[in-house]
Amino acid sequence: MEGKCTSPCKRQYAHISCLFPEILTIIFSYLDVRDKGRVAQVCQTWKDAAYNRRVWRGVEAKLHLKRANPSLFPSLVKRGIKKLQILSLRRSLKDVVIGIRNLESLNLSGCFNVTDIAIGHAIFQEFPCITTLNLSLCKQLTDRSLERIAQFLKNLECLELGGCCNITNTGLLLIAWGLRKLKILNLRSCRHISDHGIGHLSGLSHQAAPGTVKLEHLGLQDCQKLTDQALKHVSVGLVNLKTINLSFCGSVTDTGIRYLSKMHNLRELNLRSCDNVSDIGLGYLAEGGSRITALDVSFCDKIGDQGLQCLSQGLFCLRSISLCATNVSDEGILKLVGTLHEITILNIGQCGQITDKGLTAISERLKNLESIDLYGCTRITTVGLEKIMQLRNLTSLNLGLWHRVDSTRKPRTQSAVIR
Repeated sequence: MEGKCTSPCKRQYAHISCLFPEILTIIFSYLDVRDKGRVAQVCQTWKDAAYNRRVWRGVEAKLHLKRANPSLFPSLVKRGIKKLQILSLRRSLKDVVIGIRNLESLNLSGCFNVTDIAIGHAIFQEFPCITTLNLSLCKQLTDRSLERIAQFLKNLECLELGGCCNITNTGLLLIAWGLRKLKILNLRSCRHISDHGIGHLSGLSHQAAPGTVKLEHLGLQDCQKLTDQALKHVSVGLVNLKTINLSFCGSVTDTGIRYLSKMHNLRELNLRSCDNVSDIGLGYLAEGGSRITALDVSFCDKIGDQGLQCLSQGLFCLRSISLCATNVSDEGILKLVGTLHEITILNIGQCGQITDKGLTAISERLKNLESIDLYGCTRITTVGLEKIMQLRNLTSLNLGLWHRVDSTRKPRTQSAVIR
């Protein structure tokens, strides 16, 4: 298409400078963020087209805020930027929230110098547009910051606090009091969090706080003080929960899994390195009518073939399972794939008892398999591997270290990742 052109280009050729601004806008919308900025520096026509809000729709701007720049925030507002990631911060955080009034998402992950004082100065009134706040690894923050957040960010739906090691149960009480719309909460490595704090989130202290009953995703990875009692609270109060990450929670046992098995909205369960979870816990999941689609029990050395047999008899919605470094063998794999034919992701890396027999069963039964991890499965050979590679939907195959064995050569170690 040729639009009105003021440049000295030949009429018989469709030069890009002749395109209507609306067409330029559509083209620029497909560029990555860096190139969007570059085209705006070519000429005034391109700059006007590149600053169209359609070009920047959904983009998260990544900034180093080192010194005052009067034109920065007006420029972002003009382009309709509503999501910010602050890579480094040497100026007032207040400038950010004041400069972009309709800010929806603020990511401060890794900004180690952010303090309670900085949060207090920045969040001094209600900011109804902010729905996502990432404070991961802001290690100086305490419950005082959560008090401000709970008071003024009432519409918050996602709060990331991973690595904020000074957060306590009091902070969770504040969250349960003020953040009624919260759907995603990540508390990874918040070492002071205990069962009592999870009780606050679950609404068990209803007179003080109603709880975050709309919560759908809860990250509790490496919260070492949590026990089965916390999972009992979750099962009673957080009935809308879809995913929960309990990896490295060493005090969680099969009893806790029994509580979770009754949560019919739960779809993803991460129990990686939960040393006290065994085949009995998997039995509870199967018996409880769980609708889990993704399960990770990697590095749980009490998980074996009996657990897989239990899963095969009850977890019919399962699509993804990680069994890395567990004590499963070919017999367990045969039980699993015998009934759960819709599995698309299977991770059995470092399962030293798996042989070609197991791979043959997988290739015959899991026709929809898309990804498999065989890292460290040293008893498989090219015979079993060739069967796996015949699966039409397979897009990811992690071999890692394995021994190739044939009739004419000695075993040797190979390393490969096929994607």
